[in-house]
Amino acid sequence: MITEADNGTFQPSAAQAHPAASAAAASFAALLGKLDYLAPTDIESIRQAYRFADEAHLGQLRKNGDPYITHPIAVAAQCAEWKLDAQALMAALMHDAIEDCGVTKEDLVERFGAPVAELVDGLTKLEKLEFDTREQNQAESFRKMLLAMAKDVRVILIKLADRTHNMRTMGDMPRSKWQRISSETLEIYAPIAHRLGLNFTYRELQDLAFRFLHPWRYEVLAKALNKSRNRRRDLITRVQREVEADFVRHGMSVRIMGREKTLYSVYRKMDSKHLSFSQVTDIYGFRIIVPELTDCYTGLGVLHQLYKPLPGKFRDYVAIPKINGYQSLHTTLIGPFGTNIEFQLRTHAMDVVAESGVAAHWLYKASEPNSDTSQRLGTQWLQSLLDIQQETRDAAEFWDHIKIDLFPDAVYVFTPKSKIMALPRGATVMDFAYAIHSDVGNHTVSARINGEQRPLRTELTNGDVVEIVTADKAEPNPAWLSFVKTGRARSKIRHHLKTVAQEKSHDLGERMLGQALRSEGIATLPPEEGPYQATWEKLLRFTGNKSRAELLSDIGMGKRIANMVGKKLAVLLAETGLKPDALLISTERYASGEDESVSQGVVTLDGSEGVSVQYAPCCRPIPGDRIVGYLGRGEGLVVHAEDCPTGKRLRLRDGERFLEVEWADEPVRSFDTTVIVTVTNGKGVLARVASSIAAAEADITHVDMGDEPAQTATDIRFSVAVRDRQHLADVLRSLKRTTSVLKAQRYKP
Repeated sequence: MITEADNGTFQPSAAQAHPAASAAAASFAALLGKLDYLAPTDIESIRQAYRFADEAHLGQLRKNGDPYITHPIAVAAQCAEWKLDAQALMAALMHDAIEDCGVTKEDLVERFGAPVAELVDGLTKLEKLEFDTREQNQAESFRKMLLAMAKDVRVILIKLADRTHNMRTMGDMPRSKWQRISSETLEIYAPIAHRLGLNFTYRELQDLAFRFLHPWRYEVLAKALNKSRNRRRDLITRVQREVEADFVRHGMSVRIMGREKTLYSVYRKMDSKHLSFSQVTDIYGFRIIVPELTDCYTGLGVLHQLYKPLPGKFRDYVAIPKINGYQSLHTTLIGPFGTNIEFQLRTHAMDVVAESGVAAHWLYKASEPNSDTSQRLGTQWLQSLLDIQQETRDAAEFWDHIKIDLFPDAVYVFTPKSKIMALPRGATVMDFAYAIHSDVGNHTVSARINGEQRPLRTELTNGDVVEIVTADKAEPNPAWLSFVKTGRARSKIRHHLKTVAQEKSHDLGERMLGQALRSEGIATLPPEEGPYQATWEKLLRFTGNKSRAELLSDIGMGKRIANMVGKKLAVLLAETGLKPDALLISTERYASGEDESVSQGVVTLDGSEGVSVQYAPCCRPIPGDRIVGYLGRGEGLVVHAEDCPTGKRLRLRDGERFLEVEWADEPVRSFDTTVIVTVTNGKGVLARVASSIAAAEADITHVDMGDEPAQTATDIRFSVAVRDRQHLADVLRSLKRTTSVLKAQRYKP
């Protein structure tokens, strides 16, 4: 009798335990047969990991009745096919131990060392993710996978092996799970396998997902392909015989293998191009493995002399590899009876990379320990992921950054020095600039494509020669985010914009904390180094910040309240012997008669504060208005007019976040305010009003005439930039003297 446990596994009866153990032992023996590339000490470590995992999963069965341990063994066997190292195989054997068996990471560190424990822990985290929506789930899962991949690619390889075995045994799962798991495999895991160059795994995952997503279509196509294979056996044999004979005649030693399209690729071609099965002509092909790179092109010449090439069907992925490292020559020839047959020519090294991708690193390491080829494989893309994740912590944003980069459709362009660069299709000039270097992207001002000046949002096409023009003082424009396509460009732009905001917030926070400290009787902010270093360390422990700079930025952004931090700093400074000045307390805190909610000192504003200070759009204060400052949570300082209704409501609800602010004697820029002008409708009225505003030396930044049809008397709303209240009064006087203007007044909420 078999009973189901709480975790979904099955517990066998005592009578079944012995046969189950025999089956598991047989599976492990088969795995050991694949480990001849490892040292005896490594094989012994794997044996110990197997014993540990076998004991941990003791009594658990899979849905088909096999002992659960057969699944980790199968995952490890797939990893052995890729020639992964002993640590990866040990992690593969124990990848479910933490989740299903109550084993802790500390147990694994103690038994097998930190590297193996980290791999198992990374795999466990991928399994435990649960979110409210499917989109969140995909974004977070994908992010975790790729972060693990960028840190240690073995995690994703083990995960792909795990998914492959689960798909192979999907028939034992309830049909209700087929749709979800197969869709996830097709949308997430298969593209990752392709992006890493694991083409064999990529094709297998696609076919297995297709089989369980569309069982009837799969069966119909499988039968049609089998019939076609039988019909064309003679043709394929003849072509192979003729090709082999021709290469022998030219004195070339090659290996020729038949190749057949996967069912899913046949189905996708039929579906996308609306073809019947009989209209898909390139189901069969040949792969020719040659000794050296130059033999690829020599072999191409041999083939083109034997059969005529089909125009437009030649692809050179040797000179210009695909973005995942794939290299091969592709050509389609017209064979006997007018049948189209595709040939692929590549070296043995290219074949290893084509089938195993990133895993080729270990394959080469096993067969050619001194080769540096393995060190180059896959590193560029993985490094770009690492760059992105260091600047992004939000899961959905990270998914947004890289989901386009994941898929292999690429465009190839040239630098002015003829270096080839691969970018995702749809990439723009700015994507190219950031692909060269982040400094080039940050300082881009213009670009030339094929010698002609073009906009920065121009999409690139194959063969474009792109030249970037930079300027030292140029900075990223937030508008670039609306058209860049690559994750690298988007993350670099956002990172720069956030850095600028933090610098502005740091300066404001320093001023606010200094003024808060003055109201506690201490004239200046103490330096971070020297005798006050321990004081700052205590303050940072109190606030939870990592550094003084981070604390000041948080104050500037409204995440910390300056007067509270100031009070704590004053207490800490008193402990060092620095006593507050009673006279300074009196003048700073009470001379103005303000209550304690605004007793942080006065913040002076001149318009140069940047993104850390916002002037409220509800009341649009200008110099000369009485103003108050609201320290919004994470928004920085928001300045309201003192009589603004929105500001008054905020003060009633959140009074402790308000502080006193005042205008500088000479603001450095103009400020927007709103003026409502009532006019009698007629020809040329708008022009006359605009001329009056210009005559008063004010700039119009926006005009709103409303959606209603023009009446005899119409209100026109202008946003104008003025220096102060006196300048605004000049503008209103100029308007009131204008013909057709009935009334002109400043808009107040």
